[in-house]
Amino acid sequence: MFCPGYSAGMDIRGVMTESVVTVPPDGSVREVATLMRERNVGSVVLIDADHRPVGMLTDRDLAITVVADGRDLDEAASVLASSPVISATVDMNVEDVAALMVRHGVRRLTVLENDRLAGIITLDDLVVRTGDRELAYNMTSQITRASLPDFYFHDRGG
Repeated sequence: MFCPGYSAGMDIRGVMTESVVTVPPDGSVREVATLMRERNVGSVVLIDADHRPVGMLTDRDLAITVVADGRDLDEAASVLASSPVISATVDMNVEDVAALMVRHGVRRLTVLENDRLAGIITLDDLVVRTGDRELAYNMTSQITRASLPDFYFHDRGG
């Protein structure tokens, strides 16, 4: 079931979030965590001087890499950020973005216009703003499989 206004081929401008929380690559991990808390977001994009994404840190990265490994909170965020950043472009449609997420096993993408950061789109954005529950189920399942291949594809004995 789709929400009103959703149509096959819908471009992502109506689904993405234009207000992206960013820091420069030399921003600290502590700064990233503080911004996540203050802005109630699950990711922060690291951008260079030309407003191009060069890395991304998620709340999961902070929990698994920073906290669990006892990393220094004053360390540069760029040391721990996922890079290169997987990006969509503003001219893509919802289906293309969903396929890109699945192909790379990610739940969020930066969105570029003329190679500069224009927004961010998450799996939650796709689900909530399109109202397509089947899309959500299929993407979540496929992304989980892509990000945890050893779990799904190793011999568990029998």
